[in-house]
Formats: sequence, structure tokens, C-alpha cells
Amino acid sequence: MPVSSRRRRVATSEGLALTAVDEETEARYRAVHAYLSDDAHAAWQGVATEYGVSMSGLIEAMGADLQQPDDERILGPQLERLVKRARRIDADRRRRTGRSPAT
Repeated sequence: MPVSSRRRRVATSEGLALTAVDEETEARYRAVHAYLSDDAHAAWQGVATEYGVSMSGLIEAMGADLQQPDDERILGPQLERLVKRARRIDADRRRRTGRSPAT
């Protein structure tokens, strides 16, 4: 595997050290940032806590599910209803903030 010329700071017992960052690992993960209502955040956190998983684990699992053929998705027919709710939430937020939709 090629080693990146970029370096990452890591904590050691002696302090901070620099280690090479593996390009394949670097490209494998992307940050997701979202503003949620207090209730939605509490719901995500509550489910994650109840089932002993992280919020990012839940999001990752849902993303993997969305890559499946329609008839194999766990979300299945619920996806269209979720998308309708998401559109409503997006529209409400745009009206409140006066922002145009993301492109």
C-alpha cells in the first residue's frame, strides 16, 4: 500500500508524534455534519444508546441499506415516506431562514 506524504498527529505516552496516513483509509471515511432539532437529536441519541451503537454507526448502516436494490432494502417502502418528510423539513427550514435549496 502506498504511504501518504501527509502526516497525522497521534498521542503517545511520550507526547504527540507524527505518523503517515494511509491514502486508502483516508478516502474511505467522510465527515457528515447536520443541524438537527433538539427532538431529532435526542431521538437519534436515544436509539443509539438503547441499542449500544454510535449515531455514526446508524447512519453508516442506513447508507449501506440505501445502496441495496429496492426489494432488498430494510427501509423498503418506508423510504418514500421518509423522503417526503425530509422534503417538508427542508422546505420549512428554507422558509424560516430565507435560504435557497442546496445544490
